[in-house]
Amino acid sequence: MNHDYERVRDALAYLETHAAEQPSLAELAAQAGLSPQHFQRVFRRWVGISPKRFLQLLTLESAKAALARSESVLDASYAAGLSSPGRLHDLFVSLEAVTPGEHKAGGRGLVIRTGVHDSPFGHCLLALTERGICGLSFDDDPACARGRADLRADWPLARFVEDPAATAPLAARLFGAASEAEGPRIDLYVRGSNFQVQVWRALLGLAPGQLCSYGDLARWIGRPGAARAVGGAVGSNPVAWLIPCHRVVTRMGAFGNYRWGPLRKQAMIGWELARAEAGPGAEGAGRIRRPSRAVGQLAPG
Repeated sequence: MNHDYERVRDALAYLETHAAEQPSLAELAAQAGLSPQHFQRVFRRWVGISPKRFLQLLTLESAKAALARSESVLDASYAAGLSSPGRLHDLFVSLEAVTPGEHKAGGRGLVIRTGVHDSPFGHCLLALTERGICGLSFDDDPACARGRADLRADWPLARFVEDPAATAPLAARLFGAASEAEGPRIDLYVRGSNFQVQVWRALLGLAPGQLCSYGDLARWIGRPGAARAVGGAVGSNPVAWLIPCHRVVTRMGAFGNYRWGPLRKQAMIGWELARAEAGPGAEGAGRIRRPSRAVGQLAPG
């Protein structure tokens, strides 16, 4: 699974640096050391659609259309009082924040079990406590050293235990087959300021295939002038994917930065848009025209 993602990531990286040339499918395949036919199979295995169709989903027009669609739906939801747990891939997600006393304790007395697993977006480090998931990060490094350092910074006095057997069922549920997605509510246990937690709770209202801007998010939490502060809270999210900060883009539809890499963010958005467009139970599909964050358009051939 990681190998397929690496090919997708490398294709996006090549397109970014050669956008003006609009490389063909054959050129992209050659960069990956594959024949065009094999390259097509890699994309279809990973996302269920062709490379050209996938890249068409990562266009400025596509991102703007997704923003517009999501805005009207989410405006109505938040006006009606959207609450957690949020819904993600048919999973119920509940977010619990540490108390002021627990925040001050820095994780003293807490046991955090960690494990690295494959995912559609590279290596995934999962961190689990008795209260819920306290960390989920992605990395190209199999050791996930950066994610481990972030965990220790967030929970400096906790005891860390490497226990992939404990985290494997969660990884299978999050990234495995549809049959593995069934189960009880997923609990998150996070450490952050009141403002950060407010932003993270709001993010739980974003469904796969929905995008919002930083300004939209600020407005939904009742802080319309705080888009920059919202961006900081989004960037500090400790639980990737489940708290879907990758679904936040700029008002103009550009994908922007991402704590775990902008290319990974593009891949995640395209992956979700393909499935959202195809509908429940489908392998994915796509549509559109010119890429959002300097991702080049495929030339014919």
